[in-house]
Amino acid sequence: MTNTITITEKDEITMKLVHYFITEMNYTPIVVKGVKDEVWLENNEADYKIVRINSNYIHNNEQFKVDMMKIKNVVKQIKRKTLSFTAKTFNIYLDLNEDVKINTTKDIINFYLKDDSKKEINALDFYFPEFSKKLINDTNGLDLIVNITEGINAKTVENNRIYEDTFKPKKIIITFILIAICIIMFCLTYIFGKGSTDSFTLYKFGAVYSPAIKNGEIYRLVTGTFLHAGIIHLICNMYSLFIIGSQLENFIGKKKFIFVYLMSAISGSLMSSVFSSSISVGASGAIFGLLGSMIYFGYHYRLYLGSVITRQIIPIIILNLLLGFSLSGIDNFAHIGGLVGGYLSIMAVGVEGKSKQTDKINGLIVLLIYIVFLTFILFKGV
Repeated sequence: MTNTITITEKDEITMKLVHYFITEMNYTPIVVKGVKDEVWLENNEADYKIVRINSNYIHNNEQFKVDMMKIKNVVKQIKRKTLSFTAKTFNIYLDLNEDVKINTTKDIINFYLKDDSKKEINALDFYFPEFSKKLINDTNGLDLIVNITEGINAKTVENNRIYEDTFKPKKIIITFILIAICIIMFCLTYIFGKGSTDSFTLYKFGAVYSPAIKNGEIYRLVTGTFLHAGIIHLICNMYSLFIIGSQLENFIGKKKFIFVYLMSAISGSLMSSVFSSSISVGASGAIFGLLGSMIYFGYHYRLYLGSVITRQIIPIIILNLLLGFSLSGIDNFAHIGGLVGGYLSIMAVGVEGKSKQTDKINGLIVLLIYIVFLTFILFKGV
C-alpha cells in the first residue's frame, strides 16, 4: 500500500512563503492569540517589520474592512511588545473574492497572491528582490514538506544555538576584577593618603579633574572612575556594578564587556570634564554606560527582555538622572556621557547573531565622532 500526502494549494503556498521568510529573510514567527489560518512573522531589521499571511476567504469588501481593523489592532500589540514606534506591514491574502477591492495604506501593504504561478510569484520581486529565485520550487507534497521542515529546522537550530550561547550562565570574571580594583583603590587612599573623602588625596590618585586633563594627564579619564568618595559611594556603585555588570558580561562576553566598560568610563569622564572643573570620581558613569548597553542589547532580544527594558532599566535610568539633577554632589554629566558612550560602544561591537556588519561599522563611526567631539570641546580652550 502506498501512502500519499495531499495538501491544498493554499497550504502549499503558505508553507513556501513561511519557508522563504524564515530561512531567507530571517523573520521570526509571532504567536497571536485568537487568530486562525493566519501566520504572523516579525523582523525589526527588515523594510517590512511584520509579514502576515492570511489564507482565510475574504468574500466581500465589508469583511476586508473588518480584516484591516484586525490587522491594525494586532500590529499595535506587536509594536508594544517589540518596543517599535513604527511597524510597516506586508499583508498577503491567498483567497479573495474577485469583487473585493483591496487597497494599500501608508503602513500596510496588501498583496493578493492568487496562486504560485510564475507571473504571481514574480510580482513579489518588486517588494522582496529575488523572491522568485529563492522561493522553494518543490511540487511533490512529501518532498515539499520534508524540504521545508529541514530548512526551517536548520534555521531554528542556528537561532537556538545563538540564543543558548548568549543566555547560558558563564563564569563572571571581569566584573569582579573591576570591583576588586575599586576596593583596592579605596583602601590605598587611606593607606597612602588622608582617605577617600580628601580632595587632595583623590587628586593624587588620579581623580577626573578638567584643568589637569587639559595639561596632558589623560590617564585621569580612566583612573578617576576607579576612585570613590566615601564608603557609601563605594558600596552603592559596587552593588550596581555587580548586578548590571555580571548580567551584561554574561550576555556579550568578556572582550566586548571590557571595551564597553572602558569606553563608557572614558566618555563619562570626558562629558564631566567638558561641563565641570571640579574633582570627580566614581564608577557611576561607566555603570550608566552598561545600562545604555543593556537597552541596546535588550532591544535586539525584545521578545524576551522587552518588559525588563521598559519596566526596570529605563525607569532606573530616568530615576537616577532626576535624582542627579535634584541633589547636589552628583556628577550627572558623567552619567549622561557614560550612558551615550555605552549605547554607542555596544553598537560598535555588535550583538552576536543580531547585528549586521554595517550596523557595527556605523556604531564605531558614531562612537569615534562622539569621543572626538567631546575631546575637541574639552581641549579647544587650552
